[in-house]
Amino acid sequence: MALLSSSPSLPVSSPNYRCYPSRRLCLNPITATQVFTPHHIDKSSLTISETSEEDQLWAAACLRVRSFHEFKPSTFGIQDHKRYLAEREFEALKERIAGKRTGFNRVSCLNATLPLSQLLTLPDDDLCAQCKFSENGEDRVVVGTLDVNQCTSLPDEITGKKPEGIEGQFSRGYLSNVCVAKELHRNGLGYDLVAKSKGVAQGWGKLGELFSGITDLYVHVAVNNEPAKQLYMKSGFIYENDEPAWQARFLDRPRRLLLWIGLP
Repeated sequence: MALLSSSPSLPVSSPNYRCYPSRRLCLNPITATQVFTPHHIDKSSLTISETSEEDQLWAAACLRVRSFHEFKPSTFGIQDHKRYLAEREFEALKERIAGKRTGFNRVSCLNATLPLSQLLTLPDDDLCAQCKFSENGEDRVVVGTLDVNQCTSLPDEITGKKPEGIEGQFSRGYLSNVCVAKELHRNGLGYDLVAKSKGVAQGWGKLGELFSGITDLYVHVAVNNEPAKQLYMKSGFIYENDEPAWQARFLDRPRRLLLWIGLP
């Protein structure tokens, strides 16, 4: 189960990938070929926290590339292309967190990480090799990631309606780039990430004297991504709107649903 939502990343120019003229990352629907035997983990050593450290942001960018793209193993130069995608996402992520992207009041990268030692029994070391970083002398791996965005809308996505008026500039938030390493699905990591993101959104505090933190949180999800829809619904999100069919066709992607939850 890969968890897909809107993702403000960068365009690619390769014959092996679809590219949307006005988007910066291709989000592919989950197919049966992407189902993996889950690897059960000890969540007592799981850490979920905000980060602006570059080594963690790089690891998160690599996880997003391997989660949101399907690659043909026989493609020439595939490793170079993966690195290109990761570098573009890494730079865009740093800019969003630093407040250099127009339209985003605040962006936080939230990562779920595990010690490398717990993942050495994975049948493929691709995850550990690509998404590893060091913290306090310990090697850890980013196994889940998402962005919490304080903004009125996300590029090329249908816009939430709550709250109305000028408060929407400060009190409306969106989750994006939500993904969990495919090897670790069915461990509840998606639920843990979403739960943590609600606390982050609520805890951003007051802006001036009129507005508090995020009160209305949104997420976009493809209509054919049943695992992701179940995740969000069980996390308290409800349906608010859906993307017009013409817009999905224009952007060459599955139609999206817009889900909402009110935060206390």
